[in-house]
Amino acid sequence: MKGFLTTLADPKRLIIMLIGNIFLGMGISIFKLSGLGNDPFSGMVMALADTSGIVYARFLILFNLSLFVVQLIWGRRFIGAGTVVNAVLLGYFATFFYDIWIDVLGEPQLLWQRVVTVAIGVVVCSFGVSLYQTSNVGIAPYDALSLMMRDRFPRVSYFWHRMFTDALCALVCFLFGGIIGLGTLVCMIGLGPIIHFFNVYFTEKLLAGKNAPPKTVSS
Repeated sequence: MKGFLTTLADPKRLIIMLIGNIFLGMGISIFKLSGLGNDPFSGMVMALADTSGIVYARFLILFNLSLFVVQLIWGRRFIGAGTVVNAVLLGYFATFFYDIWIDVLGEPQLLWQRVVTVAIGVVVCSFGVSLYQTSNVGIAPYDALSLMMRDRFPRVSYFWHRMFTDALCALVCFLFGGIIGLGTLVCMIGLGPIIHFFNVYFTEKLLAGKNAPPKTVSS
C-alpha cells in the first residue's frame, strides 16, 4: 500500500501511465477489429466473456480481481496506481474504441486490410505498453504474474515465464472458441522489440531522469 500511495505523489508518471492504458485499450480494439486474433490474455478473456454472457469489460474486472489476490500475496511490490487503472478501466477503453471503429470504419473485409489492421495494432499496443509499464507506477495482475514466477523460479528467464503464461492463455482462448491467428502470434513474439524501441527513443526520454522500472517488465 505504501508503494501505491507513493505513486500518487508523482502526477507526471500517473498521466503517462493513464495515456499508456488508453493507447493499450485502443490497440486491443484494433486487434479485435482485424478478426485475426488478439493478444493471448485479451483473447482468452474475450472468449470466456462470450461463453459466460458477461460483457468483456466487466468480465475483465472480475478476472483481474482473482489474479489480484495472487498479486497481493506474492507480488505486492508490483502493485500501484497502474494496477488499478489497468485492471478496472482497460476493458472499457478497448470497448469504447472498438465501438467507434465499427461505427465509422466497419470491419475490414479483405485479407490485406486485416493484415494492415494487425500491423497498426502492433504499433499502437507497443506504444501503450511502453508508456504504461515504463512509468513504473504499478502493473496489471496478469503482467505481474510472470514476474512473480520469475522471482520464485529465478533459474528460468522472464521470457520463458511470459511465454508460458501467454501460451496457456492462447490455449484457453482456443478451447473456448476464441480467435487464434496472426494477431495472437505477433503479440506473443513480436511486441517486445517494438516496445523496447519506444522505451529507448520515446518513453524514457519523456520521463527525463525519473527512475526506470526493471527492463524485464517490458522485454
